[in-house]
Amino acid sequence: MEFKSLNIIEPILQALEKKGYSVATPIQEKTIPLLLDNKDVVGIAQTGTGKTAAFVLPIIQKLFEKKEDRRRDKRPFALILAPTRELVIQISESVKHYGSFLGLKQVSLYGGVGMRPQIITLQRGIDIIIATPGRLIDLMNQGKVNLDMIEFFVLDEADRMLDMGFLRDITKITAKLPREKQSLFFSATMSREITILTKNFLKNPVRIEVSPESSTVEKIKQSVFFVDPENKAELLIDVIKENNMDCALVFTKTKHKADKISKLLNQNHITSDAIHGNKSQPHRERALRDFKIGKVKVLVATDIAARGIDVNNISHVINFELPNEPENYVHRIGRTARAGSEGSAYSFCSAEERNFLRDIERLTKSKSNQIDHKFHSDTAKDAVGNSAKPKPRGRSGGFGGGRPRGFGGSDNQGSRGRGSFGGSSDRGRPSFNNRSRDSGSSYGGRGRDSNRGKGSFVRSNDSENGNRGRSNDRGSSYGNRNRDNRGSSYIQGNSGRNNDSRSTSRGRDSGSGGDRRINGRRNFGRGNQDRNSRTVRPRFNSQNRR
Repeated sequence: MEFKSLNIIEPILQALEKKGYSVATPIQEKTIPLLLDNKDVVGIAQTGTGKTAAFVLPIIQKLFEKKEDRRRDKRPFALILAPTRELVIQISESVKHYGSFLGLKQVSLYGGVGMRPQIITLQRGIDIIIATPGRLIDLMNQGKVNLDMIEFFVLDEADRMLDMGFLRDITKITAKLPREKQSLFFSATMSREITILTKNFLKNPVRIEVSPESSTVEKIKQSVFFVDPENKAELLIDVIKENNMDCALVFTKTKHKADKISKLLNQNHITSDAIHGNKSQPHRERALRDFKIGKVKVLVATDIAARGIDVNNISHVINFELPNEPENYVHRIGRTARAGSEGSAYSFCSAEERNFLRDIERLTKSKSNQIDHKFHSDTAKDAVGNSAKPKPRGRSGGFGGGRPRGFGGSDNQGSRGRGSFGGSSDRGRPSFNNRSRDSGSSYGGRGRDSNRGKGSFVRSNDSENGNRGRSNDRGSSYGNRNRDNRGSSYIQGNSGRNNDSRSTSRGRDSGSGGDRRINGRRNFGRGNQDRNSRTVRPRFNSQNRR
């Protein structure tokens, strides 16, 4: 059905024609009339089927028709929430293109950039807010956003936004919205549990499901490679080079792995960049821009980018690691075969991911084509039971167990077990602070002697690890609060690279427990100095304390 048959106004039709769009997709054909008729809608459609335009077009049309009545009001009338910055930017660009002849004002609110420009735009007056929940709540708490006049509330990627991680933020935002409004929830997937939650936010919603839930795009050719984890990197390089991939998207589970793979690909003369939550917003925007124009052939991303990347010419999506949630698989491979084109999805499956693959096949009701390759693993293919599950992560001493001396923890019974990298074996207190009472801690910044539980803080520069920790050979630091920036430790009247029996004196003896100044600083303690050998043999008394 053409857009002209959907009662779309002429200015929007001109913008659509300028973009080359004339025929509505199934989700647009069913949704636009309902939204123009003031109905609440829950829309479910496959990724890449045009669901963004399905809610943007009717909203900007209705805002334009009432524009004259709101000319002097600077408050927003439409609020669109999305889970990621990339998705906010993508929706913002759609609003800009489709409303290019309407004169509507919009603002994109997301983290990773300064608030000041966003606040200035809000103060000038806007019609539409497109935001991530976190940044919107920050501005609401500062009193910079007024949502009293919101007439249209859109939750894009509702399955993500309404899970337990986002529910509290959504509740805070909706509490500030008017009771009378039109609410629209859209997503590529919608579980039954999430559908129940939508009843708390929508009023008699109409559910639109263009295709079976979680079904994958038919034009995507799905393949699986059974491989051991240690061979995945080499397999990735071979697959990219053999298929001459010029625009491929690789997904990993962790940010660290994404950076590591991107670095490896660049070392093998495959231009690559990584995008994930730890990257700054300018970097993420630059990486996406370079990927779109072909400057970067492979973009490595985490699932945070699965719902915000809108690049039409992605030929391959590679799951370097399978997602533990099968719904995420649908979002990942939905980045290819967009706008009616064809695409391929490759999945690297190790033994511990075998159950993830079974869950994906159960959800999509299809099986991926198995590809033979030189790194093929029968162990991964035939894995069942516990072998087909991720291995449990063991708990090391750094999370409460003991650590050897020099790493923060202590096996000393006199230790309080508050090492800078882990707890002790007797108390088992985890700690990541640079405040240690362990007699063996040489990596902590500010430490206390725990030999007798007494002593004053001492700062020194350890010549081996470069950290500002104690380099106290015998584990005691009864000197005053001293700092040495040149690798020396002025303790007990001596100076040296390490505070041990080889330390050389600077010509001052701390005496027999008296108050002496060493380099202008007070020193409490006892120590004898052998002026012939010019070495110090410190003796400590438990009564000498700071």
